[in-house]
Amino acid sequence: MQWIWESIKHVYAVLAVVPIVPFLLVYFGFGAFTGDRNRAFRTAMDVTTILLIGCVAVLFNVIFRSSFGLYGILLVLLLGGGLLGNVQYRKRGAVDVKRIARAIWRLGFFVMGVFYVLLMCIGIGKSVFAI
Repeated sequence: MQWIWESIKHVYAVLAVVPIVPFLLVYFGFGAFTGDRNRAFRTAMDVTTILLIGCVAVLFNVIFRSSFGLYGILLVLLLGGGLLGNVQYRKRGAVDVKRIARAIWRLGFFVMGVFYVLLMCIGIGKSVFAI
C-alpha cells in the first residue's frame, strides 16, 4: 500500500514541477475526446490549478523558510470568495455559491500562474547567487 502512495506523490511532484505539461495534456486530450476546445481549456485550467496551488505553496515554503504557503493560499482564496459573494449579494440579492467558487478557482489559476513564475525565478536566482 505504501508504494501506491509513494507513486502518487512522485507523479504529482513531476506534474507540478512543470505545470504546462499537464495543462497541454488535458487540453489536447479532452479537446480530442469532446471536440469542444473552450470546454477543454476550462477543464485544463481547473486541473492545472490544483498543481499550481501545491507547487506555489512549496516554493513559498522553501524560499521563505516557512510552513504557511498552503494555508496562506487557502486563506486568500476564501477571502476572495467572501468578497465576491458580498458583491454578488449586494448586486443581485442572492449568492450563487457554485458561480463564485468557479470564478475564484479560475482567478486562482491566473494568480497562481503569475506567482509560480515569480517564485520560480526568485528560487533559481537564490540558488545561483548562493554559490
